[in-house]
Amino acid sequence: MPLVRFTRNIQRHVACPDRRVDGSTAREVLDNYFDGSDQNKARHYVLDEQGALRQHMAIFINGKPVRDREKLSDTIDGEATLDVFQALSGG
Repeated sequence: MPLVRFTRNIQRHVACPDRRVDGSTAREVLDNYFDGSDQNKARHYVLDEQGALRQHMAIFINGKPVRDREKLSDTIDGEATLDVFQALSGG
């Protein structure tokens, strides 16, 4: 099962412990992670109202950024790690 991890700076704002969940796409993995009322705040922190990745967030699968930020259709294998980051901007 893929491992979902959130950076500590995100964990300061919402409860989102590391967890292994089923799924073959980034969407399926995140939906399975966020299932349940205890993860509703984390879901809304990471995803917008249409389910797309929020502009200030970034997701990496095995160290590579997801390409599909809207539908999150990037495939993910059973031993993958999905890391969720707050995107940095500025100069």
